[in-house]
Amino acid sequence: MASDTATKRPERLRQLLAVLAVWLRRTFTSRLAWTIIGVNLAALAVLLAGMWALTENRRGLVDAKVDSLTAQAEIIANIITETSVSGDAPGPRMDADGAREVLRRLSQLYVPDETRALLYEPGPRRIADSDLIAGAVEQSALPAPGEAAAAGPGLWRRIEDAVSGLFLNAEERARLDRDLIEEVKAAFETGEPQAGLRRGPDGERIVSVTIPIQLIQAVVGTVTYESYDFDELIAAERAAILPYALTAFIAIMTGALWLTGSIARPVRRLADAARAVRLAGGRRVPLPDMSRRRDEIGDMGRAFTAMTDALYDRLDAIESFAADVSHEIKNPLTSIRSAAEILPLAKDAARRDKLIAVIQHDVKRLDRLITDISNASRLDAELAREDVSVIDLGRLLTDLSALEMGPGDAGSGRPEVRLKTQGSDLKIRGHEGPLSRVFINLIENAVTFSPPDGVVTISIRRVGTAHGRIIVEVSDEGPGIPPDNLETIFQRFYTQRPEGAAFGSHSGLGLAIARQIVSAHGGRISAANRSDRTGARFTVDLPATSRAP
Repeated sequence: MASDTATKRPERLRQLLAVLAVWLRRTFTSRLAWTIIGVNLAALAVLLAGMWALTENRRGLVDAKVDSLTAQAEIIANIITETSVSGDAPGPRMDADGAREVLRRLSQLYVPDETRALLYEPGPRRIADSDLIAGAVEQSALPAPGEAAAAGPGLWRRIEDAVSGLFLNAEERARLDRDLIEEVKAAFETGEPQAGLRRGPDGERIVSVTIPIQLIQAVVGTVTYESYDFDELIAAERAAILPYALTAFIAIMTGALWLTGSIARPVRRLADAARAVRLAGGRRVPLPDMSRRRDEIGDMGRAFTAMTDALYDRLDAIESFAADVSHEIKNPLTSIRSAAEILPLAKDAARRDKLIAVIQHDVKRLDRLITDISNASRLDAELAREDVSVIDLGRLLTDLSALEMGPGDAGSGRPEVRLKTQGSDLKIRGHEGPLSRVFINLIENAVTFSPPDGVVTISIRRVGTAHGRIIVEVSDEGPGIPPDNLETIFQRFYTQRPEGAAFGSHSGLGLAIARQIVSAHGGRISAANRSDRTGARFTVDLPATSRAP
């Protein structure tokens, strides 16, 4: 038993690693995933560049270093002025030996590590160096045999210089590029202290202060204080930022991967499903279930599912329609073929006339059937091409009822058609031609089934307020509809004609086309038997236009 458990653990681990590998491969091969990750990393890069620039150009740090060096340099300059500068003829001058002795004694107190003090006399000529006085030796690695020494700063240093240069003004860039001798010359020429950040021979940045040593207005020497730990201070600040940058990187990558999993992967699943639907040849393909998502991806998934289901339903409808059409056309064709085969064998004229009449009747029936099938097949295209307009159903039904029969024509042997209008603002948005076909079909059916002395009633009313609906009812006084056929009558090629009606005079597509048109307008059509008397009632429910405020 223990052996089986030990065997299953590596197998589960391999399965988990395989699933993880598939997930990572799909994630990092997605363009949308790389876009999400790239945008997040670009934002992080901008943030880090700003932090880098802040540490690179912290004027407060430079100013603090300058103030500290200035205080120390002024102490040395004042002591040298008091002890080693004389005003005897031919003019003020500085005793170089005395100045060196002062620097030697004070270097132990005022020249800490990473700091250097230099004395210059007019020329300018260097006369003292605190590093030489303290016996400090600079160490640097020699290049390998056969290799030339590297010239100038390295690539990383050049990148740092380029970034920092973006945030410096022209004066700061000019001061950064001048050397020590130029700084000392400026102090001799102007008699003013010179301070700031400049670049050393190896590309390192040095905070330096040069204080003139002068008696009255005559500059007899300078004291230069240099600090070499500026780059180390900047590096320390950057090292302190590194944990925060790493934490931000982890957070951003986690968010990017989560966004990838919640956006890119569902989109890819929908794309894969779309390709599968295209290649399935009409076979239904299971689609990703995104019904629980309440965001735009969920909306897209539900819309994609609804669109695909509508496509499948349309394919099924086309297949069913083709089968029904084939069946309905075969009936008159079979009758025509049978009559045509028997016609040459008929011996008397009466029988031949009867067969010819059968052929003519079936040809008319076939022509009517083909016409109705053609109209039904073009209906979707017509609804898509025609412009939608505002239709006054009250006016439309008034015109249609007048075409059938008004109250004054009751003696013509046809049922009387009455229109009852309740209220006003009976307007909808739709296609007038197809809707006219619906109501003509319903009125003609009602007239056909009603007795000659009956009444066909058309009523129209609006229910609801701002976003209401228009209800149209067409009632007759005929035999009614069998309860089992209240829904069947809307199927294609279903016919139930009154007694005495000629066989084959109707294709059975009228009510099916009516339901298709009404559904395309966002409405419903239903049939029921009248409860007050015999007869049927067809109800058309359509969305009304909004009332004007």
